[in-house]
Formats: sequence, structure tokens, C-alpha cells
Amino acid sequence: MQSEATRVASLPCIAVTAGDPAGVGPEVVRAALSSPDLARGFRFELVGEQEVSFKSGVPTARGSGWAFAALEAAVAGALSGKYAAVVTGPVNKERMKEVGFGFPGQTEFFASRCGVKDYVMCLTGGPLCVGLVTAHIALSEVPSLLTVREIEKTGLLLAAFLERRLGRLPRVAVAGLNPHAGEGGLFGSEEALVIGPAVERLGASGVGKFTGPLSPDTVFYRASNGEFDGVVCMYHDQGLIPLKLVAFHEGVNITLGLPFPRTSPDHGTAYELAGTGRADAGSMLCALNLAAEMVAKLKAPIL
Repeated sequence: MQSEATRVASLPCIAVTAGDPAGVGPEVVRAALSSPDLARGFRFELVGEQEVSFKSGVPTARGSGWAFAALEAAVAGALSGKYAAVVTGPVNKERMKEVGFGFPGQTEFFASRCGVKDYVMCLTGGPLCVGLVTAHIALSEVPSLLTVREIEKTGLLLAAFLERRLGRLPRVAVAGLNPHAGEGGLFGSEEALVIGPAVERLGASGVGKFTGPLSPDTVFYRASNGEFDGVVCMYHDQGLIPLKLVAFHEGVNITLGLPFPRTSPDHGTAYELAGTGRADAGSMLCALNLAAEMVAKLKAPIL
């Protein structure tokens, strides 16, 4: 008869990194891992040297180096098959840069380490799920980086993720870039020249029902009321502002396109809350549970 230790050892293992040790990451990870609502049937392994201590609310280069090392160990373990998924705590991008972290964020780090060029930053929470065509770049650079291919790639990856979660072809809205989606060219030409053609190609793909370009000031209201399952957004804050407004403590960041699931909470290091006992672990718990769901239901890579 199989022993309990053998049974537990056979469960899929999900790596968890605490992020910057001076931020809220360590405490929300601890709280989420001890929650009675944590997904069953999985092992969760905290990655990183556990004997090291850091002062809450005081970021240091040493702490950033610790967080960087944990990320490297987690991605290496996932690529080797040791981990079925990775859940990451929040890091300080500016501090990480000081210790050689040459990426705009953790999304780009994982894509680079996995050798993936087609990937998308996606966030889901409450009634909204958004996929970002552009993410960690200056707003002034967005128009020049919008191409038919990038919008189409985002739509395809988002639709594949939604279809596997919902078990049916998704309904996906594509937001415009300009006020009123350009108002027929009065407020910009990106909708007619780039976004519209991308929506046509997505519609012909057969992976879902795509609608757009739609006015950004109403599309999230429509999605939150159930008209759409997801929204393709042209830039970072276009998608994150509405999502965090309606689901701040439930939001989860997912990197689509990796060979394994990777999720994280939708908040930052929150140094002002670190060590106070006031940090909410809801988003981290949702990130852990979504990673478990993806391991169970989304076994194939999101391509």
C-alpha cells in the first residue's frame, strides 16, 4: 500500500518565490500557503534560501540578489520538469536592475529564460481578463510598436487561455487605442490602419469570436457585465486600471506563451505595509490557485 509520504511526493509540485524579502511577498506567501482555501492535490515548494533574514520595509541590494537567485532556481526547476508551475512574489524592478537583472519585469525574464519570443502579459480577476499588446514600455512608444502581428499574437494567446479555462470558444473584445476608438479617424488612425486589420485576421482564425476595435471607455464595462470573456488591450494601464479597480485583491498576472504556467499577484512590494500585518494575501492565494488550475486543466503549452 502506498505510504502517505510517497503519495504526497507524487503530487505535482509548484514553485513559489517570495519576491523582494523586504516587501510584503514573504508574509502574503506564508498566509496564502496556510489558507484553508488553497488548492488541494498539489505540493507548493518555497524556492530560495530560507535561513536568510531581512528587515521589512527596507529594500537592499542583498535582498534583490536573493530574489533574483530564487527566480533563477524556479525557472531552471520548471524547465527541467521538477516544477509543474511557478508562482512569483513581487520584486522591485529598480533595485533588481542594480544586481544585474536586465529585464523590464519578471514577465520578460521568464520569456527570455525559456527562449520564448511570442508571449503575452495577461491579467485576470473578478469579471475581467485582459491581454496586453504592449506592457512595460513608455506610453509615448506605444503607437509605434502596435502592429497587426503583435495584436494578432496577443488575441490568439488570450483566446487559447480563455478557451482552456472556459471549455468553449471565447468572446474577445479588442480595444481601440484612441478616444472613441478613433471616431472614424478624427482622433487617430491606428484603429483603421492596424487594429482593424488585426481584428479581421483574428476573426478568420476560428479560435474565438473577436469584436473591435471598440471604444476603450466602454469596453471594460461591457466585459465586466458578461458580454465578453476577455479584452485585448493596447497598453499596460489600459488593461490594469480597470482590472485593479474591480478586482484588486483577486487579480492574477499570467505569462502566456511559456512552456509551463507562471502566475503572480497583481500588486507590488508595498514596503509601507511590510511587517505591519495589514497586507492582504488574497491576490497571492488566487495566483497559487490559478497556477494549480492551469496545471490540472491546461497541461499543454499555450501556443
